Amino acid sequence: MEPVVVDEPSLEGLRRVLHDLGRVVVAFSGGADSAFLARMAHDTLGSDRVHVVTAVSPSLAGDERAEAASLADEWGLRWSEVETHEMVDAAYRVNDADRCGRCKDALMDALDPIADLESAIVVLGVNVDDLGDHRPGQAVASKRGARFPLVEAGMTKADVRRHSRRLGLRTADKPAAACLASRVPYGSEVTVDVLTAVERAEAALRRLGFEDLRVRHYDDAARLEVPTDRLAEVVERRTEVVAAVEAAGYAYVTLDLEGLRSGNLNRALDGG
Repeated sequence: MEPVVVDEPSLEGLRRVLHDLGRVVVAFSGGADSAFLARMAHDTLGSDRVHVVTAVSPSLAGDERAEAASLADEWGLRWSEVETHEMVDAAYRVNDADRCGRCKDALMDALDPIADLESAIVVLGVNVDDLGDHRPGQAVASKRGARFPLVEAGMTKADVRRHSRRLGLRTADKPAAACLASRVPYGSEVTVDVLTAVERAEAALRRLGFEDLRVRHYDDAARLEVPTDRLAEVVERRTEVVAAVEAAGYAYVTLDLEGLRSGNLNRALDGG
């Protein structure tokens, strides 16, 4: 079946795309995009035709897992969890440029049986803005039959946030939270210990009030990224910040003066 593509990034356009799909299994991380998609699918198709599934693995922060469960309960979604096993794949742990593709393979391995059982289609919360970055996982998911309703409806990240506010969703302004493995430079091995250290450091910094951030992992050094308008605050509170990050297992704490940049580590793929 050919995707329904609409010109106007409206709620009505997204509803038409979802109606065309009929029955869906939503990959649900609890972030702004997947939350908006899950809620729209639920409201459009009904819970009997929408199964919202959170993939659980060491690359999903515990706080994000809890938030997904909380949102599902709050919104009355038909929700479940499923474990993915990308960490058993040595090629994934090597962490080359195709890591995200291998992760999406593991995700589809977990979601496909659920979708087959329900005669449904797997859908992911990919928006138009996501198409410009190095994201091999999108190609893998698409090749395996997943659909991207937000893209088909022409929605950007700004559209998702705008419509989420209109619907009163508390995820409207939630900072982006990519998987923990995205904090590890390509070529550095992804291990459970590394992901745990990143998770602990970021959780500690959020408790200090730095909600939008990344902790990039460089062996025993952590490189912090926060929005540029908060760089001065990190320096002013450096004693608290250093203590929080060192408690997660890092010996050195550095601050990236260029600020927070999504997909920052992808620059290495272009020699940047």
